[in-house]
Amino acid sequence: MDDLVESILDYIRSDYTDYAIMINGEWGSGKTYFWNHKIRNRIENMTVNGKKLTTIYMSLYGISNLEEISKKIFIETTQLMDKNLKKYMNNNGQTFIPEYAKTGLDMANFFGVTQNGDKVDYENFFSTDDKVLCFDDLERANVDVIDILGYINNFVEHDHIKTIIICNEKELSTKLKSSNLEMKTFIATYLLDKEDKLLTTDKPMVEKIEDTIEDVFDKANDYERIKEKLIGETFEYAPEFTYIINGLLIRYESDGELIRFLRENTHLIVSTFIKSGTRNLRILKHALNDFRKIFDMVNKSYPNTNNRILQTMLIFTIAISFEIKAGKVTKDKFVNIENNEEYKSLVVSSRVFMDNRQFYIKEFDNNYYYNFKTEYRFFKFIEMYVRTRIFDMKTFKRDMEDIINTVDTDKLPGYKRLLTEEYWKISDDQFPKVVEDVIESVKKGEVKLIDIVKIYTYFVYFVKKGLINYDIQTINSVFLNGMNISSITSEYCEDAEEQLAGLSIDENGPDMQEILARFRDLNNQLKDKMYRIKADTIFKNIPMKMEKFYDLFDKECMEIPIFKYSDPYQIFQRISCASNEDIVTIKEKLVDRANKNAKILIPELNNIYKLKQVVDDYISDKMPSIKIVMLGDFSNSLQEIINMYNAKKEKMEAKTE
Repeated sequence: MDDLVESILDYIRSDYTDYAIMINGEWGSGKTYFWNHKIRNRIENMTVNGKKLTTIYMSLYGISNLEEISKKIFIETTQLMDKNLKKYMNNNGQTFIPEYAKTGLDMANFFGVTQNGDKVDYENFFSTDDKVLCFDDLERANVDVIDILGYINNFVEHDHIKTIIICNEKELSTKLKSSNLEMKTFIATYLLDKEDKLLTTDKPMVEKIEDTIEDVFDKANDYERIKEKLIGETFEYAPEFTYIINGLLIRYESDGELIRFLRENTHLIVSTFIKSGTRNLRILKHALNDFRKIFDMVNKSYPNTNNRILQTMLIFTIAISFEIKAGKVTKDKFVNIENNEEYKSLVVSSRVFMDNRQFYIKEFDNNYYYNFKTEYRFFKFIEMYVRTRIFDMKTFKRDMEDIINTVDTDKLPGYKRLLTEEYWKISDDQFPKVVEDVIESVKKGEVKLIDIVKIYTYFVYFVKKGLINYDIQTINSVFLNGMNISSITSEYCEDAEEQLAGLSIDENGPDMQEILARFRDLNNQLKDKMYRIKADTIFKNIPMKMEKFYDLFDKECMEIPIFKYSDPYQIFQRISCASNEDIVTIKEKLVDRANKNAKILIPELNNIYKLKQVVDDYISDKMPSIKIVMLGDFSNSLQEIINMYNAKKEKMEAKTE
């Protein structure tokens, strides 16, 4: 993300430009948030040729003619000259004028007088080298995009104003092709009829009409032509979701209990958002607002609700919002599911009955609750609220009573009780037994590594408050030994640092640091173990199952230094047995992979070097053949990759000096 910011700022710093730049990304992915929080302030703090830069932002959403854009620019520029207005905005932290307020600005501006009676500073008004234009929502304008780009080109080509265009090119392409479709179809049909091609059987009717529409109304080509003239660079916006989501949570800071819960479960929010398969942060924002209502109602009416249930409600609220609002599924997929029991029975029965509804529910469950074990995972009152916007109290109470009867916390292992509900909800007479159960579970290695760290923070607090009769050294010894045993059966925790960041770790003493260091060491060992297994699973498909190898490698290895976890000699043995065509394909894939991800693949540098040595040793005394030549080219490509890694490594080391 920092590289993207710097690339945009480099464009702004350039002395002379006759082109605009484009930021392309999906709807709701946070492009406007990126402009407001990452770009705008950086630009406005810049000085170029002795002048402080000013940004002028315009959303083209709903614009129906080019004159409206001119009016927007006029209002945005003239407000900068009005001292009273500027003072008010600065004093109130206002960074832009609301659209409704713009309509009420004094029209005396048009006659050369501002609201405070001062004459317009025409030198400032005609200055262009200190302005940066930003046009947002290009695809949402109600004006022909070709006309808008032509209009913007006047500022860029003639006035050389730095200009940034924010849009979703995917939707723009769809819009260009689908506009006035009925009229286009009518004209295409008419032309085909006039040419006696309408009833011919050489092509299907639909295909003939589509081809004619494309020939006659190919706006996409017009767009590409003017884009090539206007846009110098297009940047693909790939948002840092964790950063943006943390920004979304700020709005709940006034609600102490809610924000504490959300901060502790940020990793669930992020993972559910990613599992949705979209980048639409607007839907996530609405889902979090819905959850606020749900959280408040649950805490008000059922204050002792198990924390695990609240976590599941959070996941379900976000998941169901994306499934319904992102258009991934029709609303009626969930309408006929009345309760959690019916939901679970559908998941099970989907293995036998393969109707679409049951198959979808199974996929929904596998996706959003993967690695999140919970007995109660469907909430009818939440599904109804998201789907209909009605919070049905009768359904809410029925669901909550069912939860109370289903989830018996007294039967949960002690460590799960600590992890899934606030400790103060455990009665005083139960607390000593829960503590002893936890210690026994930790000793036996029954608790996952990341959970041992979480529980340890509780025990440090309990010792500090005198709630348990153990000294910290004893606790430390028990937990360190338990971690060693647990690591035998635990799996690598990929989001460990995110989960640790969500903990309230106030203890910075050597004991806590020792626990954290041991956890990170063991977790890294589990990571190495996981990747060694993955490497073996993937590379063993060479040379007999190459299609499977290519599929797995493309999906799982492009951003993982997989060669670090594999034996170079064994890989060479497999590659040398592959066909010449496959050797070439593998070589091309490795070079392309290194070009795209050299920075994160550096850890495999040593093994890539060893692999090259093995290849060189093999071909050094061989008579030329096609395979030997192909292996020689393969070795040269490995050297090219080594050079890329070394260059990236040197660049990174130079930055740290």
